[in-house]
Amino acid sequence: MKLSRRTFLSASALAAAPTLVPRPVLGQGFVAPSDTPTLLAVGVGGIGCSQTQEASGAGFQVEALCDIDWNHAEKTFKLYPEARKYKDFREALDKEGDKIDCVYCGTPDHTHAIVALAALRAGKHTCCVKPLTRTIEEGRAVAQAAIDAGVATQITTSPATGETGCRVTELLAAGAIGQVREVRLWSERPVWPQGAPTLPTWTDPIPEGFDWDAWLGPAPKIPFADKWPGDSPIPRMSPQNWGGAAVFHPFNFRGWTAFGTGALGDMGCHWANIPYRALKLGTPTRVVASTTKFYGDAFPLSSLVTYDFPARGDLAEVRLVWTDGGIKPPMPNDWEGDELPSEGVLYIGDEGVMFNDQILNKERAKSFESVPRTLPRRGQIMKEWIEAVRGGEPAGSNFPDAMPVLEFVLLGVLAIRTRKPVEFDPETCKVVNNPDADAFVKANFQNGWTL
Repeated sequence: MKLSRRTFLSASALAAAPTLVPRPVLGQGFVAPSDTPTLLAVGVGGIGCSQTQEASGAGFQVEALCDIDWNHAEKTFKLYPEARKYKDFREALDKEGDKIDCVYCGTPDHTHAIVALAALRAGKHTCCVKPLTRTIEEGRAVAQAAIDAGVATQITTSPATGETGCRVTELLAAGAIGQVREVRLWSERPVWPQGAPTLPTWTDPIPEGFDWDAWLGPAPKIPFADKWPGDSPIPRMSPQNWGGAAVFHPFNFRGWTAFGTGALGDMGCHWANIPYRALKLGTPTRVVASTTKFYGDAFPLSSLVTYDFPARGDLAEVRLVWTDGGIKPPMPNDWEGDELPSEGVLYIGDEGVMFNDQILNKERAKSFESVPRTLPRRGQIMKEWIEAVRGGEPAGSNFPDAMPVLEFVLLGVLAIRTRKPVEFDPETCKVVNNPDADAFVKANFQNGWTL
């Protein structure tokens, strides 16, 4: 079975309508060997530490851990002293064999595809940290592999199936603010060094226990740089910096175009997930980006990306505007307070405005309090995944159903990187108006790696 345009792009796959991908290929009927599915976690030194704990708390048994930097992963190793440890995920999959049912991937963006594909081709239920992949070609290959494997998958994106996501969908369907003409999404990211004019021009010794070549994986081979010099302005340029002076590892890979997907890739999957479901969105007709100075190797400090979507049935054309780097949208007239939060979503309709699931006009909000809560509330990432692994309902952000949101994010990244409008044909998987952007659709794996 090959993924069709309908499977990838139908907005109803994200809405309340029945999924377009048959349940048997998304986990329904595939029960783990026991009520406690066994887990191999790959990439456990960063976000993988907390998400491995979340998986364990949901009911997975952590059997094995894998990381290319055992010093960075030591805190996770200590939490699961009985788990078998590996540095190479391929060795882990080979040696664990039928000892594990599931694989979690918490590695940097540029290695998501190789880990997820290996897990899926080994027949393992797979969960991957967002964004699922760094390029559209990788994403489609991973989604197809999930269908071919017939396993349960999940992305760690903010669920559209929780209370907020369900309530937004119910209120908009009830006409709470009339036809939605514009959606504003914004994030305080980046919270890592970004905006550098070039890659580092120096080389540092590789720390003991850290495998730099394995970290690079399919990315271009470049010399290792450890930390920015103390007098460098780069770590101080972003609105916030959680990652300190590290150049690439740990955490600060996100700002580099060879390894990450910038602020939009980091948070766009979270903030766009609910609008995509509630407004039944598919592929935008046109994407345009405006940014601060961009040199090519590192994402710009801030960006504004505009997406235009066609009418969908009885839903009007709508424009989604993404901003990051501290840029917030204009404050709505009904907003109470001195400023907007650092992140959020505004829905702007003909008859009102909503912030997340709150109607701003108090009188209008009161008149829609009685809209029934008809959608089932789920919204726990690891709980949804383990239910699917055990043969229950597919997880809300399973790989094939989550592709429209992933492609939304990655099309914005293409517009940022080329500073030209992007018009994408989902049927041919090509950017039809922008050859520079079309070149970035492909995986471009190096160092012997392939899809």
